[in-house]
Amino acid sequence: MTRTEFYDDANAPEPSSLVVAASAVVTDEAGRILLQRRADNDLWALPGGGMEMTDSLPGTAVREVKEETGLDVEITGLVGTYTDPRHVIAYSDGEVRRQFNVCFTARVIGGKLALSDESKELRFVAPDDIGSLRMHHTQRLRLQHATEPGSAPYLG
Repeated sequence: MTRTEFYDDANAPEPSSLVVAASAVVTDEAGRILLQRRADNDLWALPGGGMEMTDSLPGTAVREVKEETGLDVEITGLVGTYTDPRHVIAYSDGEVRRQFNVCFTARVIGGKLALSDESKELRFVAPDDIGSLRMHHTQRLRLQHATEPGSAPYLG
């Protein structure tokens, strides 16, 4: 299945659902950030995904990081909330959603880096090198907020 992300696009399809999701800015001991090149759109992104009925939001981030990267993480903080109605995601199966995403910071506590069916590549990237990667601007916004020193959680 593929996905197309729209932002502030008059030609975007009308969303039919709202999905609660969580993502994580996972850093290693060198301060590099874990990114995945997504299989569904070939863009770099933070690990994350939809909340299940048995999850908490932090638990969603922990589960999604494990599923998508093989790593066990512990949540260390909050980057912010991302609820912009101009961001629409359309999937090839016909689903069109708005996403309510809460982004956390996290650190690795175990596991082994491993690809999943959702990722083509996994990499820890130095913050200064992120600008050269192809990614949707909503992902860049989360990374910008996560790497700004002393900033309060983003509420948007």
